[in-house]
Amino acid sequence: MQISSQQTLPASQKNAWDALNNIDVLKACIPGCESLTETEPGRYEVLITAAVGPVKAKFKGKLGLADMNPPESYTINFEGQGGAAGHGKGSAKVRLEETGNKQSVLHYTAEASVGGKIAQIGQRLVDMAAQKMAAEFFENFNRQILQLYPGAIPAEVAVAHDATPGIWTRLKNWLSALLGRV
Repeated sequence: MQISSQQTLPASQKNAWDALNNIDVLKACIPGCESLTETEPGRYEVLITAAVGPVKAKFKGKLGLADMNPPESYTINFEGQGGAAGHGKGSAKVRLEETGNKQSVLHYTAEASVGGKIAQIGQRLVDMAAQKMAAEFFENFNRQILQLYPGAIPAEVAVAHDATPGIWTRLKNWLSALLGRV
């Protein structure tokens, strides 16, 4: 599975970088995150409850940061075990771009592979779950940024989402068009 997108953030590149490297912010933003513990600089253990289609499980995993280039980019390597539900591993390249006016754009490309029951439910459901988690993460992250840096930008800009519609928006539009033809 591969996901690539970008997200406009309501913060400068430096503030966005600081938030992305704040363990409390990340814990509050990652959907289903029960714990996130730094084991050594740039290395973390994480416990997440996630649902992919009909499969719901607790995943215990490890995250590691590599190729650090503050405040511009890094790579996140991850792996997790969900018991009978399966396992997953992969990496994500994250790059922050300053856009001015106290905003930045986060570009990311993630590659992941899954095995076990999760892999058996189908790629489409896995992709939809990943897109949903990414959308939830960025909604939470934008809220956290505004709490950390209040008044940084106008409120109407704070809810900006990436330029391409998310999976749920595309699905809603597709269903509306389909139902309109009936």
